[in-house]
Amino acid sequence: MAGKVQPLLSVGDSGKRRKSAIRFHNAHGLLLDSLAEEADIQNSDRNFIEFREKLKTFQEIKATAPPEGLQGSLRSYQHESLCWFDFLKQFGFGGILADDMGLGKTIQVLSWLLLQKERKNKATALVVVPTSLIFNWEAEAERFCPQLKVLNYSGPGRKELETGFSEYDIILTTYGILRLDVEILKETKWDYLILDESQAIKNPDSQTAKAARILDADWKLCMTGTPLENKLDELWSQFNFINPGLLGFRKSFDDRFSKTIALGDEKQKELLQKLIRPFTLRRTKDQVTKDLPPKQESIIFCDMPPAQLKSYNKIRDHYRSEILAEVDQKGLGKSKMKVLEGLLRLRQAACHTALIGEKKSASGKLAELILNVQKIVAEGHKVLVFSQFTKFLKLIREEFESEGIEYEYLDGRTPLKTRKKRVTNFQSPDGPPVFCISLKAGGVGLNLTAADYVFIMDPWWNPAVESQAVDRTHRIGQTKNVFAYRFISTNSIDEKVVKLQDKKRDLAEILASGATSSVSKLTRKDLEELFS
Repeated sequence: MAGKVQPLLSVGDSGKRRKSAIRFHNAHGLLLDSLAEEADIQNSDRNFIEFREKLKTFQEIKATAPPEGLQGSLRSYQHESLCWFDFLKQFGFGGILADDMGLGKTIQVLSWLLLQKERKNKATALVVVPTSLIFNWEAEAERFCPQLKVLNYSGPGRKELETGFSEYDIILTTYGILRLDVEILKETKWDYLILDESQAIKNPDSQTAKAARILDADWKLCMTGTPLENKLDELWSQFNFINPGLLGFRKSFDDRFSKTIALGDEKQKELLQKLIRPFTLRRTKDQVTKDLPPKQESIIFCDMPPAQLKSYNKIRDHYRSEILAEVDQKGLGKSKMKVLEGLLRLRQAACHTALIGEKKSASGKLAELILNVQKIVAEGHKVLVFSQFTKFLKLIREEFESEGIEYEYLDGRTPLKTRKKRVTNFQSPDGPPVFCISLKAGGVGLNLTAADYVFIMDPWWNPAVESQAVDRTHRIGQTKNVFAYRFISTNSIDEKVVKLQDKKRDLAEILASGATSSVSKLTRKDLEELFS
């Protein structure tokens, strides 16, 4: 009997022991119902008995017709989301819509909100998004669900709008405004609270995550294509927002799941997967491939010219000796900043000598880029060019101007209105064939389906960030094959970054089933390889 009861004791510390009884979070009911029957446990409190009875009368997630007023049609997997949202709301649970980038998460949520309005459910949803997505939500709502009244609660004039929230179906705001106006926003009991790109609250200690948790709502939803990037703590933070207590307290979650799964404990991994599965809906592009053209990814290897290679080797040797000596003396944990500095400088040197403060010289990547862009433009295609380094993008733009290649440009300092204008211009058939974008500024919130080529000039540590960049063009509405190319300087840090990326790809691998493992930390051996 003890062996059968043990899974119940392992569910989470929201299962609080009180003398001979254990109390659990309501959201554990789906799992506990199964575990309780396996353990043949009869003594349950009235709430759990009522919950089990509700489960017994629950036959299946009922089919839900799309809203009549929807201006357009939903694909089959998007239609399924409406049914899932209804299921969550019926049982009082929040959820994470974790579809791959480009699969139309916004239209799915808008359709469900419109459905609630058509059902005469008077409700107001607070939707929190990155600043760059404000105009995208407004445009999508106007295009597909014009019946929804949307209020843009951002900008300097927003204070005048505080008293009229209930008159709207959707209140759109940003994470920045959420932090600034949390005292105002928490005064409203929201019917629905929705976080788009919810990885913004992945750090539970951040002011953004704390502000989100303060708000009161009947139903909560997270939307993100990358719910897990580096560690399980990010998943805990988002679940603590949508279903507080489901995964227990943070420390015990770390002890019970993060540490044990990192050590290869399959039972704990399976238990975590069972816990989160009902509340996480994730479809990958591979699962809905019939709705998207194929995406092909390749690498363009670039040889560094002699002057660049000399500069690279000089930087590498300098940091290699300094870092390894510091690690040996202080340990890796206390040498983190020095390691990051060295890796950054190597990545910059692999792009262009000017990025490390040296005199301009030929760049292998820049030369290859110009050759490939000229060929692509001549064939009538459009291309996105991404780099983390705005200084490198400046050098690229100067080269484009020298070669007479028209382009648009966007980085983190580009104003919202200017961003929208440049996106519209690029999307136009007569618009420029190239769009230069800083990797982080353009990673989310842009629909750039006019492009069918993507060039990533410097590989990023986190493959999820690169994937988001590629997905700016490989998304629904794309009618062409998409080709993504990563520019890699041979015999450089670039090649080693690609190897490190492979270590992190397993984070997404088990997400569809529920959980993931922790990322292996850098070791001294890793550092020797990176700086070799």
